[in-house]
Amino acid sequence: AMFAGVLAVPTQLTFAQEAAPAPAPAAAAQQDKPELTAPEEQKSEKKDEESNEAFLKSPMVVKIGHALGMQPDTAATAFQVLNFAILAIAVLYGLMKSLPKAFRNRSATIGKQINEARSATEAANARMSAVEARLAKLDGEISALKSQAAADAAAEEARMKAQLEDEKNKIVTAAEQEIAAASAHAQRAIKEYAAELAISQAAQKLQVSAETDRLLIRDFAERLGGKGGQN
Repeated sequence: AMFAGVLAVPTQLTFAQEAAPAPAPAAAAQQDKPELTAPEEQKSEKKDEESNEAFLKSPMVVKIGHALGMQPDTAATAFQVLNFAILAIAVLYGLMKSLPKAFRNRSATIGKQINEARSATEAANARMSAVEARLAKLDGEISALKSQAAADAAAEEARMKAQLEDEKNKIVTAAEQEIAAASAHAQRAIKEYAAELAISQAAQKLQVSAETDRLLIRDFAERLGGKGGQN
């Protein structure tokens, strides 16, 4: 019964203490009301003090203080301290009950964020590795393309040289054939011209005039006549 009275008294004391300062919402609501005059404020403060004094000197506080061997003022102070301790314990209990859950939730959230960050880092590293591999492969492909281009250029150069050599040989062969044909034709023309010239000169040598022909015939006749007289 005494413990119940102790709990009841701090509760009443708390209400009495909380009744003196107006709560924030009540104060905010009273801002719209007309301000009290100085005598009215003094009257209100005096009323609160009388209420607090009446509580401190209430029969219950005096009875519990007497049972505990305390003066009324000391008992009221003890009840205030006990009230504060009970409130502090209640607050600490609430915090101890809610904080671990909040910490667990926060830890779970942080762990999730760490896992997500780790996954994002691994994904970024994987993408970076893929890009580096592709770049390395690209360097190899570029080197292969350069080598292939150089080989193709060398092969094309060799093919063009061979083609030019073949064309040159064909041109030389055709020129030699044309020269040989022209030489043969010229030789034939020269031979024909020489034959014609020889025949012409021979014909010119064989040609005699009528007088020469008469003299030749007379000479021949005289020779024949001379031979006949000798016989």
